[in-house]
Amino acid sequence: MTDVYDPPASTPAVSFESGGHRLLGVLHLPAGPGPHPIVVLLHGFPGNERNFDLAQELRRAGYASLVFHYRGSWGVGGSWSWRHLLEDAARVVESVRLDPRLDPGRLGLVGHSMGGFTALMTAAADPAVRAVASVAAFDLSVGAAACLADPAVREGYLRDWEGELLPLQGTSAAALVAEMEAGGQEWSLAALAPRLADRPVLLIGTGRDPITPAPTHHHPLVRAYEAHPVPRLEHHLFPTDHALSDHRPTLARTVVDFLDRTLRS
Repeated sequence: MTDVYDPPASTPAVSFESGGHRLLGVLHLPAGPGPHPIVVLLHGFPGNERNFDLAQELRRAGYASLVFHYRGSWGVGGSWSWRHLLEDAARVVESVRLDPRLDPGRLGLVGHSMGGFTALMTAAADPAVRAVASVAAFDLSVGAAACLADPAVREGYLRDWEGELLPLQGTSAAALVAEMEAGGQEWSLAALAPRLADRPVLLIGTGRDPITPAPTHHHPLVRAYEAHPVPRLEHHLFPTDHALSDHRPTLARTVVDFLDRTLRS
């Protein structure tokens, strides 16, 4: 009789090709033969918080979970840009569907901050994504509108983003702000409601967060998805900072519960 722990849990390094560069990642596989439901975790800008605690909690709950780096970040070749985030996420999602250890019919995305933006954009563009969770998402269209309306806000982004570039290459604060402004409404998260109306969506906002303040980045998105509507929308506002520093167990429980009700059904 086959042991229920055969094969055992493992944590292999993995890589993906995107835009002519090799993206590096870590796959957290649960014990058992699989194929396992798969959750791709998308980190933000620049990726100081990579959500490895979520990856481990997801594995304990029976999910394979993947954490990877985009182009131009943390030693990966190429240049960092907002469009590259979207291209890289789409390429990784396409690639994990081909892995025989993973179940392509039970694929979810979970993203934090700019990763939350990327998760929603990627899910909206790919109907094969079964469920998507966005945590403290940064809406680039909101940032673009604020920069174009107020030069002082623009200067604030330039100043703040300049201090985050050390783990990144091939970009600058000026280039990132200009790209955000050029993207404009093309990158509106609220406008994705029609394309997400057939999927479960989890939105988590952060109430003590100057980076993605809830009145600017969370509440308008909830209202837009409720108005369309997105019937399987779930949303929460936690009284915590941008990294959810004092809410990590609550975050993990909320995400796992959401996925249990969506990917396992």
